[in-house]
Amino acid sequence: MNKEKSTQLDTPARHFSVLLSPTPRGARLARLLATEWLRTWDLPYGITETAAHLVAELAANAATHGRVTGRDFRLALLARGETLRIEVTDTRGDNLPDPQLPCPDTESGRGLLLVETLADHWGVELGPAPRKTVWAELDLAPHSPKPDAVCSGRPGALPKEPREGKKPHQAPPVPPTAGPHSRE
Repeated sequence: MNKEKSTQLDTPARHFSVLLSPTPRGARLARLLATEWLRTWDLPYGITETAAHLVAELAANAATHGRVTGRDFRLALLARGETLRIEVTDTRGDNLPDPQLPCPDTESGRGLLLVETLADHWGVELGPAPRKTVWAELDLAPHSPKPDAVCSGRPGALPKEPREGKKPHQAPPVPPTAGPHSRE
């Protein structure tokens, strides 16, 4: 019996990379492509949505602050072990991201704060010149809350701290009155 060698992979590839134009349309396409690619494999609850937000912010920053006429930015998604890594590379290595608290009345300037909040780890790598890569990582291992912790209800949810003076599943205190059925 002759067995033919197959070049087909048994599992879906866990690497995706694409060059996109540094425009708002390119940033939107980055988010859409990343979301479709991530939906093809079984990820823990909420990871695809969180990754889509991270891609949207990093790609928007590349299109806005990393834009050089005639040069594209690169989006790469890599899954290694228990980590999903999102990388956005642009050609403005001289313009490093700097998260700052924006004024309350401004309409922009919160992107890196979102990245910092949503990602488990994030950072910047320089090179080769004139490039920089802004990356964010999400842990794919399920997070298990402490046994006695109150959670928001979804799988893998973060524990919530109980409110002062109220235990979980406790009815609110009854206000003091003259009596349960008295009519004064």
